[in-house]
Amino acid sequence: MNPYEIVKRPLITEKSTIQKEANNQLTFEVDRKANRVEIRHAVEKIFNVRVVRVRTMQTKGKVKRVGRTLGKRRDWKKAVVTLARGENIEFFEGV
Repeated sequence: MNPYEIVKRPLITEKSTIQKEANNQLTFEVDRKANRVEIRHAVEKIFNVRVVRVRTMQTKGKVKRVGRTLGKRRDWKKAVVTLARGENIEFFEGV
């Protein structure tokens, strides 16, 4: 699988910004079928950094209502990647 298909987008939230500053952890939305090893290799290849740890979680989509119609957002997978000490990704600097 292509690394760019595994790592879909970075998640930039208040919590992820605090994690980055405190623990050098970054959060990504990833493919639902990808495992930790694939995510680690994809992040290392795309951003040219060393990954120490990968934690993943399945996130259920919320049920939303528009008028009388009920709908559901899609389910997705989130990965919290811990980088080695001294490593950083330029994309996240200044966020």
